Amino acid sequence: MITPSPTTPIDPAVARGTFLTRTPATATSPECLVLGIPNTSYELHLRPTAGVSTPIGKRLLGVIRVEARRIDRPGTGGKFIEPVFGRPRRVQGTVIRIEQGAVVVDAGAPIHLVPLDPRQSPESFTPGELVSCDVMDGATFSPR
Repeated sequence: MITPSPTTPIDPAVARGTFLTRTPATATSPECLVLGIPNTSYELHLRPTAGVSTPIGKRLLGVIRVEARRIDRPGTGGKFIEPVFGRPRRVQGTVIRIEQGAVVVDAGAPIHLVPLDPRQSPESFTPGELVSCDVMDGATFSPR
């Protein structure tokens, strides 16, 4: 159960979390926000695609999008984002749906995977299927 429990329905492809902190851009890294996922230990470091006006410590809704090197179909396993703290590097979960050139996966938080392998298309995956992939640097967050 998500704490506090939502009172309005939210699209399952939209990530919800707590805005924990913001790290400013430096000469070697872009600006990044840290999103805490409810009822998990996840603190995901994501690049915002637009300005975030939400105060730190408040709820934040948006879309997490990553580029997947290659999406595999493992035989067994669970849902996870690796590592728990930092930028996502590996994602595994079940397909929620296909939309706008991406595979939407529930990996503890909804993640939109954009396949980079030219032999793969999002339409080749089906809802309910377990998928796993390594992701490129540059996971983004688009606030809603």
